[in-house]
Amino acid sequence: MMPMMGMQPQIILLKEGTDTSQGTPQLVSNINACMALADTVRTTLGPRGMDKLIHDDKGRVTISNDGATIMKLLDVVHPAAKTLVDVSLSQDAEVGDGTTTVVILSGEFLREAKPFVEEGVHPRSIIKSYRQASTLAVQKLKDLSVSLEDKGESEKKELLLKCAATSLNSKLVSGERDFFAQMCVEAVSCLDRSTLDLKMIGIKKVIGGGLRDSFLVDGVAFKKTFSYAGFEQQPKSFDNPKILLLNIELELKSEKENAEIRLDDPAKYQSIVDAEWNIIYDKLAKCAESGAQIVLSRLAIGDLGTQYFADRGIFCAGRVPDDDIQRVAKATGARVQTTVNNLDKAVLGSCARFEERQVGGERYNLFTGCPQARTATIVLRGGSEQFIDEAERSLHDAIMIVRRALKHAHVVAGGGAIDMELSRALRDYARTIPGKAQLFINSYAKALEVIPRQLCDNAGFDATDVLNKLRQKHALADGSGKYFGVDVNTGGVVNTFDAFVWEPALVKLNAIQSATEAACLILSVDETVRNPKSEAPDAAAMGAGRGMGRGGMRGGRGR
Repeated sequence: MMPMMGMQPQIILLKEGTDTSQGTPQLVSNINACMALADTVRTTLGPRGMDKLIHDDKGRVTISNDGATIMKLLDVVHPAAKTLVDVSLSQDAEVGDGTTTVVILSGEFLREAKPFVEEGVHPRSIIKSYRQASTLAVQKLKDLSVSLEDKGESEKKELLLKCAATSLNSKLVSGERDFFAQMCVEAVSCLDRSTLDLKMIGIKKVIGGGLRDSFLVDGVAFKKTFSYAGFEQQPKSFDNPKILLLNIELELKSEKENAEIRLDDPAKYQSIVDAEWNIIYDKLAKCAESGAQIVLSRLAIGDLGTQYFADRGIFCAGRVPDDDIQRVAKATGARVQTTVNNLDKAVLGSCARFEERQVGGERYNLFTGCPQARTATIVLRGGSEQFIDEAERSLHDAIMIVRRALKHAHVVAGGGAIDMELSRALRDYARTIPGKAQLFINSYAKALEVIPRQLCDNAGFDATDVLNKLRQKHALADGSGKYFGVDVNTGGVVNTFDAFVWEPALVKLNAIQSATEAACLILSVDETVRNPKSEAPDAAAMGAGRGMGRGGMRGGRGR
């Protein structure tokens, strides 16, 4: 009995079956998971990057080399690796490009930190040095960036074309990058300079034809909506038409299921029917009397309305998508109306030309020559659905890059040149400080070299040889080699600034800051707690099985 009294009672804090992993092994496990995820997208970097084919559980097939798209479609379950998914999506939302770069940099920062963690270095020491290195790199990046603010309009347009072409260089549509770069710059130029609202650029996809058959509409284009019999009798083109936008139904409405009308005289029934017809005819007459030649509505325009407008030489379309209605309003100056009473000239919009055009197997309504054209539409053509989808993602990245370059007109040399220069600057700084921080900043500098190294690997060149040439150029005392990066065409090195391989400084700035924060976040986690029982798919059903009746059923359904 005496020995029993001296024993310490067992303290239970967590439920039975809870798994707690902590300490260095847990940190190394998280680092390994993030490195594995970074290796998944590593081969998609650069103009010679490979594509990934992702097949989901619903049978949809996606072919892409866009880092954010791949990350979104990968069903990542590891909690630490999900951090890299989030950082990639935030880069896509903030800047639009550099999503693969940010994931690879995060993985490489962790790869360089792993040996230190395994040797017993406290993660906080590494985090402090990484944050210091990030601040120095950002400052150096700002010093190296070249401003485009003082350039003329035509010169600035040329620079935007170079930025868009650099972005498209690594995409599936790189063979037509000059064609699409021009299209992206023109589309962004149509937007309101103060807001540069991305929603005002519509991208419509039509299967069939080649990439070169794609075209830009300086205005609005949308697919012909569902129509009734009288539609074919309506005129399909106008010069300087008046446009009326509505948010009401123009058709006879059926009564609700429980509606009830009581009559004491059967002869009065006809007067109720006549009243319904008079209401719809009154609405249609007011639309026609407003002087509008084109009537568009978010809601349905029925067969009666379609025929009524056709008899009067008016074009109409119902069930027009909301985003298309908004873009027509922006472009033509029309205002969306929720009633047809008191329509005056001020609420009508106008454009120089309206026409319905056949594009592939579809018919499109085109509004061009708009007086307040703050919107543009890109109609994409291509051989297959997956190809057009990837082309749309590529154009989205290029459009985002052009928008950012317009707002923050600073560019840096691409092709790994800026990464090598930042790496050299950090190595030089590391030699001037004492203590362990020197090693950590040196490892951060080494991690930055992953971008040019991966560009070489993906192009099939000897990365060691190219990196040695780059280090030699960037080490020149006069600084003449600071713009040298990888030449993916020849396998050598080239002055990427002179070769017009540019990217907005904001892309690199955001990538370095986000990648450093993600790496520091993962390094700061030393314990993971999870309960496998609560994650089991039948856990809720088992718990509900003890109850009876409806309560048990409800528990079984809520997984």
